[in-house]
Amino acid sequence: MSSAGAGTLPRSTALPRLGLGSILLLIVVTGVAAAWLYPPLARWPDTWVIPLRAWVTDSFAWFAATAKPITRIIAWLLSWPLWFAEALLYRGIPALNLHPLPWVSIVGATAILAHWAGGTRLAIFCGAAAFYLAVFGLWPDAMQTLAIVMVTVPLAAILGLALGIWATRNTTAERVLNAIFDVMQATPHMAYLGPTVILFGFGQVPAMLATFGFALPPMARCTMLGIRTVPQDIIEAGRMAGCTPRQLLWKVEIPAAEKTLLLGLNQVVMQTLAMVVIASLVGASGLGQKLLFSLQQLQIGKAVEQGVAITLIAIVLDRITQAVMRKSPQHASARLSRLSRHRHLMALAILLAFSFVLAFAVPVFAIYPKEFYLSYGGPINDAVRWTSKNLFGIIKPVRDAITIWALLPLRDFCLWIPWPVVLGALAATGYRFGGWRLAVLPVCLIGIIMLAGFWVPLMLTVYLVTSATILCVMIGVPFGILAARSPRAARVINAVCDTLQTFPSFIYLIPVIMLFQTSDLSNVIAMLAYASVPAVRYTYLGLTRVPVATVEAAIASGTTSGQRLRKVELPIAFPEILLGINQVIMMALAMVAITALIGSRDLGQEIYKALPGADTGRGLIAGLGIAFIGIIADRLIGAWATSRKRALGMA
Repeated sequence: MSSAGAGTLPRSTALPRLGLGSILLLIVVTGVAAAWLYPPLARWPDTWVIPLRAWVTDSFAWFAATAKPITRIIAWLLSWPLWFAEALLYRGIPALNLHPLPWVSIVGATAILAHWAGGTRLAIFCGAAAFYLAVFGLWPDAMQTLAIVMVTVPLAAILGLALGIWATRNTTAERVLNAIFDVMQATPHMAYLGPTVILFGFGQVPAMLATFGFALPPMARCTMLGIRTVPQDIIEAGRMAGCTPRQLLWKVEIPAAEKTLLLGLNQVVMQTLAMVVIASLVGASGLGQKLLFSLQQLQIGKAVEQGVAITLIAIVLDRITQAVMRKSPQHASARLSRLSRHRHLMALAILLAFSFVLAFAVPVFAIYPKEFYLSYGGPINDAVRWTSKNLFGIIKPVRDAITIWALLPLRDFCLWIPWPVVLGALAATGYRFGGWRLAVLPVCLIGIIMLAGFWVPLMLTVYLVTSATILCVMIGVPFGILAARSPRAARVINAVCDTLQTFPSFIYLIPVIMLFQTSDLSNVIAMLAYASVPAVRYTYLGLTRVPVATVEAAIASGTTSGQRLRKVELPIAFPEILLGINQVIMMALAMVAITALIGSRDLGQEIYKALPGADTGRGLIAGLGIAFIGIIADRLIGAWATSRKRALGMA
């Protein structure tokens, strides 16, 4: 390249004559030599730690004491809709001799709602799933969990909608909210619990507030996306019709963005259910509390029954909201009677009336009798005992070999590498792909965690997430390629991915404990099961988006199928695959706090240890550490993907 051409390079790539790999090697050699000469550069010294953890804890304690009247009012106000939902679903109002809804009415109402949204097959599945809760003795616990979901989802959806609308009307608000949502969505579930406990204590309402905070960002972001992507000709048509700004919003933009808003609502529902299960750690009653107790007591049979119940609730809520999202508007003929136009509503009214009469006459239909409960926990416990006795002798050597020869060397490397090397490598990579701003970002974020004294847990988190990410890529990319090659395989693989993404994160701990007990490999496999789906989906998406003309040109050049994949399709799909790896990292980080329940020494364990003593500083800084890892990975990989798209002429 001529000197004139070199002068036109972007500033971020004009810095070094050396390549990025050479610069990283230079940083490693220099950093290791400096750490050898000056030991404090090897590991962040305790004498350099500032008491940020204590400052945060003291600040929250002061704020909680100062704002106690306000927090009590908020808790009191929110307790009323929660009390009403609990009374409706399972508690009743004993003082007035009012009973809750009979279980048969809720099962039937679930089936009717599913039929309205998605037809007969969905109605049968959803009705059977609700029936499972009653038959296996999980009805009261499931209703306690659903009561929190019923109250939290509307609150999060309404406030998220309002914040999203505000952001589309104010660019400053959009920038601020996006920065806040980045941190909120990268922060693991459990980190929300500590501040909530300090401000509101333990119980159902604090659990609901933590769930509300976690579920809010998706709705706001989908609102921003939906309104921003409304076609300009639709907006112009509304203006030409004489709409005021308010009319344009509510009668044009919001209806045009309906699909995206319903997607946001679906995400709110799923995030709420995932968080409600985890909120059992701060006293939320329900299925999450039962599952946590079963896992702690290693009652695997009961844990499976409760885990299946949580999974079924998640699948039912997901499928119904997705069916509503896909449902086309139907305009009933004026010649149809009111009964025909609202047959589902009439069926629901008849069901409720009939079920109350039936429950009054036959108590079995009011409360499912205990003597009719079923359970498959016993056979599962027997299977676990058999597995531990007969197969663990085979599994243990494999587990130990993988741990000793693969995981421990990576862990030791992460703990050995000097901190200036980490900061220098991240800064150089950021500068290469995004300029000075992206170079400074990781240094500042990691620096905060180091100053707070969390260097070792930070690197242990990096070790576990890196291990899980490598395995996810090794497994997910080949399956994505297979799905792109075979429509039949794609149907099966996509169905499996849909199912895996519906499972709440708690569920993955059950088979891991059954097979591998507690170890680093157990943590990695739990992350692998939860985070592998994006690697499959984005590989499949990237390969199916390769232009047909490009593929045909490769075929005309005489390439074999393997050559075409390696030299044409995968390079073009690489930016999409990078985005999939980005999502893998984010999901693995979300799982870090969950795997702390089965033993670890990373930032997730710091969050878990902070809860019993209400050590807000410890839990919040550890949660921010996980969020910062996610933000750094997101920015660097996003910049790399953009760079590759530019190189391929795709951006």
